[in-house]
Amino acid sequence: MKDSDIKYVKIYLVAGFLFTAVLGTLSHFFYEWSGRNPLIALFSPVNESTWEHMKLVFFPAFLWALVMPAGIQKSFSSLRPALLLGGLLGTLGIPVLFYTYSGILGHNVTFADISIFFIGIAIVFFTAWKLKNSGRVHACRNLIYVLTLLFTFMFFTFTFLPPQIGLFAEP
Repeated sequence: MKDSDIKYVKIYLVAGFLFTAVLGTLSHFFYEWSGRNPLIALFSPVNESTWEHMKLVFFPAFLWALVMPAGIQKSFSSLRPALLLGGLLGTLGIPVLFYTYSGILGHNVTFADISIFFIGIAIVFFTAWKLKNSGRVHACRNLIYVLTLLFTFMFFTFTFLPPQIGLFAEP
């Protein structure tokens, strides 16, 4: 592995962090901007529930993993599954961090909520960086792909048929 390959992956991951941050931030508003388009609802929050806000990290990171350049994929065959695993972990980090801090304080703080979004993104790309050469991740890639598709299916389904539990309730 050449130093230029490592540098290229660093650039790709930093660009992915920025892409996810910008697209995730903008996608917070896409549903309203679209006139409440049901297709946009699949990928963007339709309300202020924690579940819907998990989409802000999940879908931009998923998209970034899909558009990975072939050269990177060839040199780092574990990077795409590592990025998708990071996407799952960063997405799951949102409710864990939100309910932990808001449970301790007894209320939520907007600055902390926004910070959690960026922490979730950092989890995505830190995980991808650390596991880019992982044989274990490569060996588990099919499971990671299935879990990613399961999350996608759950986001699509629960957008229109949310369970009646706190994760899906608007604050």
